[in-house]
Amino acid sequence: MALFGARIVYAFNWYNVGAVLPLIGTSLSANPAQLGLVIGAFLVGVGIFQVPAGVLDLRWGSRRTALFGLVVMGVSGLASALSTQILDLILFRFLAGVGAAFFFSPALSLVASYFPPGQRGPVIGLYNGGFSLGGAVGVTAGAAVGLRFGWHVALGVGGVALLALVVFNWFVLPREPVSRPARDRSQVLRVVWRVLRSRSIWALSLAFSGFWAAMYIVAQDFVLFADKAHALWGTQTAANIATIFIVMSFPGGPLGGWIAERGWDRRWVLVIFAVGDGILVISIPFLGLYLSAGLFVILGLFDGIVFAAMYLIPSYLPESQGPGLALGIAVVNSIQVLLGSAIAVAFGYITVSSGFTTAWIFVGVLSLVLVPLVLFVAPNRAGTPRALASSGAEAGAIPLTLK
Repeated sequence: MALFGARIVYAFNWYNVGAVLPLIGTSLSANPAQLGLVIGAFLVGVGIFQVPAGVLDLRWGSRRTALFGLVVMGVSGLASALSTQILDLILFRFLAGVGAAFFFSPALSLVASYFPPGQRGPVIGLYNGGFSLGGAVGVTAGAAVGLRFGWHVALGVGGVALLALVVFNWFVLPREPVSRPARDRSQVLRVVWRVLRSRSIWALSLAFSGFWAAMYIVAQDFVLFADKAHALWGTQTAANIATIFIVMSFPGGPLGGWIAERGWDRRWVLVIFAVGDGILVISIPFLGLYLSAGLFVILGLFDGIVFAAMYLIPSYLPESQGPGLALGIAVVNSIQVLLGSAIAVAFGYITVSSGFTTAWIFVGVLSLVLVPLVLFVAPNRAGTPRALASSGAEAGAIPLTLK
């Protein structure tokens, strides 16, 4: 629960900036392009530093690396609140993204290490669903605090909360049970090389980069789309619909983790629900108010299911389970963030040149086109003797090869 709380506040610090972006623009005399950099700088920090975070996890362990990430993110949040120039804010948001990178995959690896094979799926899904709760709070509470006390306070509150959670987690979190490689550089490099050359890790990353982008765009751009295409709905109504998507990802997380441990090949779990979401994204520009609200319930639920199953798979792959798990998850998330951000930029350009309808179709189709790459991931069936024997390497085979 300590890490779950950190995950919620982590997401709050991700989304609260977007909620007060208009206030920042007015206060710092920033133009739309500069405000776009405020949002993008965070993602760049997350994308670039995911893999270094996974490597540091091999040397420090998941617990220390995750707490280090929270410290960096918390201090950067406070520094962001004290910014008096837009360039300073952009820099501090980049550093906040760096902190998020050092927290995300080590914390997920730590959660997986606390639970045995066959039982960790729902827990990973629940933990990952905390991002949805934090994101929803970040949007609503961030805007409320910003309007009442100013955007500086909205950002500062998040930074203070993160630093408080560092202290709490330091005393509460148990030590991780997974054996770590010795501090010999050659042993660390052996794990790094094994993960980085994994066909399954790369296929998993690329197959759902379009999906990652589509879900990110739904959360970030739907209000703008509705404002242009459905002005009669009103901004508040559009924001409420977007919040439905974010909130519904939370129950989707543990549900996806449970489904992924039921005995099916996890690759097909991903295919079924990711394809469903891709089709729903294509339909967004053609639906009215009530159908859009209903669609976003399903869209959010499927989103939580896919991400829970996707982050569970590396914990069962021989090349990334055990000490290499944080790095495996880091590679997956890093590739998806960087490619997904580029797709999000393309969405913006297509919107300007051809309109929102073409842009939504582009993103939805792209998410579907990339999904078949998941077939290059090694079979990952839950609950079979072979799968459980393979996952048992966390306590046996891996420590033997790494001391």
